[in-house]
Amino acid sequence: MSVLVINSGSSSIKYQLVDPESGAAIASGLVERIGESSGHIEHSYGDVTKELSDPVPDHGVGLERVLDLFEEVGPSLTDGSIAAVGHRVVQGGKYFDGPALIDDSVEDRIDKLSPLGPLHNPAHLAGIRVARKLLPNVPHVAVFDTAFFQQLPDEAATYALDREVAEKYEIRRYGAHGTSHHYVSGQASKLLGRDDLKQIVLHLGNGASASAVVNGRAVETSMGLTPLEGLVMGGRTGDIDPAVVFHLARNSDLSIDEIDNLFNRQSGLKGLTGQNDMREVWNLADAGDANAREALDVYEHRLVKYIGAYAATMGGLDAITFTAGAGENDSRLRAEVAERLAYFGVEINDEKNSVRSKEARDISTPNSAVRILVIPTNEELAIARQSMTLV
Repeated sequence: MSVLVINSGSSSIKYQLVDPESGAAIASGLVERIGESSGHIEHSYGDVTKELSDPVPDHGVGLERVLDLFEEVGPSLTDGSIAAVGHRVVQGGKYFDGPALIDDSVEDRIDKLSPLGPLHNPAHLAGIRVARKLLPNVPHVAVFDTAFFQQLPDEAATYALDREVAEKYEIRRYGAHGTSHHYVSGQASKLLGRDDLKQIVLHLGNGASASAVVNGRAVETSMGLTPLEGLVMGGRTGDIDPAVVFHLARNSDLSIDEIDNLFNRQSGLKGLTGQNDMREVWNLADAGDANAREALDVYEHRLVKYIGAYAATMGGLDAITFTAGAGENDSRLRAEVAERLAYFGVEINDEKNSVRSKEARDISTPNSAVRILVIPTNEELAIARQSMTLV
């Protein structure tokens, strides 16, 4: 039995058909530029990849074409082999601490949480509604990015904001990337053969987040009410004095929406260098661009700052795991961060660190006081397996 995992964005649909038992991706694809004049769909199954370049006016048409491609290219979804459809949902608020079987009431709750996830929840909801209509005889499950952090200790989840205001508008630290942090921290425990780890997971992609996990439970995370808080990211500021918003609102000609766009899309590495891709930032730095080198230093400083804080919060540190795009593939970034952590007794094996692999691995030396791991994340597999717990 397989699970069709759907990640519906505002103008795209990513999907993967997963065998939750073996972890294999049976088929996958992407629908891009939904609502634009030139849509694009790519579907891969085995050695066959088919692409379509036609307008995709909405998510309904996009998913209809995806189902047609499953029938045309394979594998068929009409033979009863699908156990569930798993949907990624970014914001589950305080209501979901695990996967949820989707019915009309769950749809309604996801909709009402849209003010907390305005860039994500409406798009997820569009995909859910269309998929439930097109695949009505299959259970649909929502898996929430915030679920792993829903039970953060109150001292970590609570902002020092007027209680009545916070409660009325449901303001607290929800975190994000929780599906990845949950999966990767579990894989780290398996790799080291320990369930009692005090570990830090660094999910370093275009969006970046850190978590502190003790005995399998998250006790801290860098993202807050929204994914803006925390580490420096491709286009997001990460931590910044909230009064910068007031300063810009009072002294610039930027509207609140424009400031929102500035902080979420035009800042971070992009704001410091003009590039949001870490590979391009390295290229600029290697060519002598001082702004790029400074951006890397700012990025690494923020990482080390969080690692130190989380080690203190947990009362110790057994392992640090790098995951996601830059975390898994950028050996230079890992080496520079490890060098900054030498006072923790961190030592990495340069040869192991330089190896490109899709396998989970320990890149630290035998003498390292902290294990340094590289573990590829697999959110689709995590969603598939969480979906199966309900069906």
